Amino acid sequence: MSAAAPSVLRLTVVFGAASFAGAFALRALDPAAAELGIEFGAPPERIALLATAFSLPYALIQPILGPIADATGKRRMVTVALLVLAVMLSLGAFAPGFGWLMAARVLAGMAAGGVLPVTLAIMGDAVPMAQRQVAISRLLVFAISGQIAGGALAGFLTDLMGWRGVILLCAAISLAAGLFVLGELRRGMAEPRGRFDPVVALRRYRGIIGNPTARFLFATVAIEGALIYGIFPYIAPILRDRGLGGVAEAGFAIGAFGIGGIVFALVAPGLLRSIGQGRMVMLGGGISAAGLAAVGLAPALAVAITGMLLLGTGFYMIHNSIQTRVTEVAPQSRASAVSLHAFSFFSGQSLGPVIYGDAMAYLGPAPALLLAGAGLIALSIVIGRRPG
Repeated sequence: MSAAAPSVLRLTVVFGAASFAGAFALRALDPAAAELGIEFGAPPERIALLATAFSLPYALIQPILGPIADATGKRRMVTVALLVLAVMLSLGAFAPGFGWLMAARVLAGMAAGGVLPVTLAIMGDAVPMAQRQVAISRLLVFAISGQIAGGALAGFLTDLMGWRGVILLCAAISLAAGLFVLGELRRGMAEPRGRFDPVVALRRYRGIIGNPTARFLFATVAIEGALIYGIFPYIAPILRDRGLGGVAEAGFAIGAFGIGGIVFALVAPGLLRSIGQGRMVMLGGGISAAGLAAVGLAPALAVAITGMLLLGTGFYMIHNSIQTRVTEVAPQSRASAVSLHAFSFFSGQSLGPVIYGDAMAYLGPAPALLLAGAGLIALSIVIGRRPG
C-alpha cells in the first residue's frame, strides 16, 4: 500500500460503515413479523419468506457482481450498491401490498450483495497478508453489530414508528453510508475505471475454480455454513420443547451468537500471535462443538444462551480464517473469488435447515447437534492442518 493510500484504520471505518448498513437491512423486518401478518392478512410462514426474499438473491447475484467489481472498481461497486439499496428499501417502505414488498426485498437483497463480499476483497487489496486477518475481523464487528441491531433495535423501533418507518430508517442509513464512501472516493480512494467483459469474467472464474486451494475453501465454507447456520430455525422449537422459553428467548440466544463474533474480534490478535491460524481454526471447531452440545443438552436457558455464544465465537474463528485465505487465492480477481466464496457459504446455509431437520427427525435434537459438533471438529482439523 502506498504512502498516499488510506490507512487500514480509515478503510476499516469507511467500509465498516458500509457493512453495517447492509447487515442492518437484512434483519430489520424480522421483529415486525406479527405486524406484517396483520396488515397484509398473511400467515407466519408466508411472512417468513421475506427473509428468504432478501438472502437468496443476495447469494445468487454473487457470481455476477464479483466480476463487475473486478472490472469497474470494487470501491465504486460498494458505493453504487449502497445507493441502490437505499432506493429499493425506500420502495419497500411504501409498498401497497405484500407482493410489492416481496419484490422490493428481492431487489434490496441483490443490491446488498454488492457490499460486504466486495469490502472483503477491498481489504485483501489494501492490507498485507500478515495483518489481513486481524483487519478483516475488525471489519466484521461492524457487520455483526448491524445484524444484532437489525434484530434487537428494530424490534424496539417498530413499536415507535411501525415497520415502514424502520425500513425508511434502513434506507437512510444505507444512503448515509453510500454518500460516506462516495466522499472518500472523491478524496483520493478512487480506482481506475474499466469495462465489464463477460468473456473475461468467465475466464477468471475458470482460473479460480481450477485452483485446488479455491475449490477446497469453497467446499469447506459451504459445509461450515450448513453445520452452523442450519440450527438457527430450530432454536425456538428446541427451547419450547424443553420448557426454556419461546420466541423472545430464542432471540436472546441468537443475539448471543452475534456477540460471540465480537468476542472473537477482541481475542483474535492474541490468538494469532500465540497459536497461529491453523491451531485457532481447530480451537474454533472444538468451541463450536461445545456450543452445539450445550444447546442440545441445555437444562436451563442460560446454558443454551452460553452455548450460542460459544458457537458464535468458534464459528468466527473458523470462518474468518477461511475468508482471509480466500482473499489471496486470486489476487488479480479478488472480488470474483470472494463472491464465489459468499455464494458457496449462502448455498450451504440454505441446505443446513434441511439437513438438521432430517437429522433431528431420525435421531432427536441432542444427538443431531452432537453429530454436527463432531462434524465441525473434523472440518476444523482438515482446514487447520492445510497450509494457509
